[in-house]
Amino acid sequence: MALKMIQVGCGGFGGMWCSRFLPPNVKDGLVEVVAAVDTNPEALKNAQEHLSLKASQCYTDIRKAFDKNKADFCTVVVPPPLHEGVVDAALAHDMHILSEKPIADTLEASCRIAAKVKAAGKKMGVTMSHRFRQDITTLRTLAQSGKYGPLDYAVCRFTWDARNTDGTFRYTMDHPMLIDAAVHHLDLLVDITGAKCDTIYAQTWRPGWTEHQGDCQGMVVMNSENGVHSLYEGADANAVGLNNWLNEYIRAECKDATLVLSHQKIERFDHGVSPQGPEGTGQPMDLIDQPKWANAWLIEKFAKWLDGGEPMETNVEDNLQSVALVFAAIESSRTGQPIKVQEFLSKTRKQVESQM
Repeated sequence: MALKMIQVGCGGFGGMWCSRFLPPNVKDGLVEVVAAVDTNPEALKNAQEHLSLKASQCYTDIRKAFDKNKADFCTVVVPPPLHEGVVDAALAHDMHILSEKPIADTLEASCRIAAKVKAAGKKMGVTMSHRFRQDITTLRTLAQSGKYGPLDYAVCRFTWDARNTDGTFRYTMDHPMLIDAAVHHLDLLVDITGAKCDTIYAQTWRPGWTEHQGDCQGMVVMNSENGVHSLYEGADANAVGLNNWLNEYIRAECKDATLVLSHQKIERFDHGVSPQGPEGTGQPMDLIDQPKWANAWLIEKFAKWLDGGEPMETNVEDNLQSVALVFAAIESSRTGQPIKVQEFLSKTRKQVESQM
């Protein structure tokens, strides 16, 4: 039987949920969208057009939507500072939660949300969509397969030209690169290493030619608990977008081969074999094939978890690791010192829980 759900947030990226991510899962009989919420009445047209909701099923008041529609879970596709309020409302109405990243806009709020969800006996997942893309899933599978020897280190480059404001909240954030972009990239890098992050060191800055108010450029070095290293270059204000969204450059250095992902294509360079061709191209690698990827796949994972299956990898408890990476990197940039991530997270959790 399909799980009943309420879509919270239908404008901006919420429109993508309505048009692309939810329909395949509705078609498969996994979910049934019974209501939609957005403070902007115009945005609710996305739910009516793509999810076949009636006007009477669309609300600008979240409390009214939750009061009038019994559902198994709700989504959270609103700006991060608003996440905790939606979670509180969902838990008050006995609902599970599937949220867009990050869990919240601060590590404290993220820890508080995780504690509230646990206390309520509910399940909450976070859609770390980029970790579950086709190209990155394939690269991770190859790097962790053992076929090319142990992994030594991984590198990710994300650079684009977003220096001029488009009016979104990102341009007023203190750390737009780390909070908005690196929340995905640090997460997928650590996931490729196969262990939690032990130590993180970051340097961030803001060049004078951007309209960002906060640090939008940065470099991050991480050491995982299993000894595998990773390096991240993130930039929101470069002259051109060499490796912007969906076109990131990620390299996995294994003992017997180098695996390179760029612009959604993967090549393998074997040890002892000279790169072929004038541009040094390697052996093209086939991508794993399946019906759903990214958010659509994560919605399916969440639905199966609620139906008694295994917890999704990005459940709120485990996803605290991703949020901790971001805020530990911010702390490192502020202090100029490397941060022990697990100690940083544990200290914050204890402080938050003592105040609840």
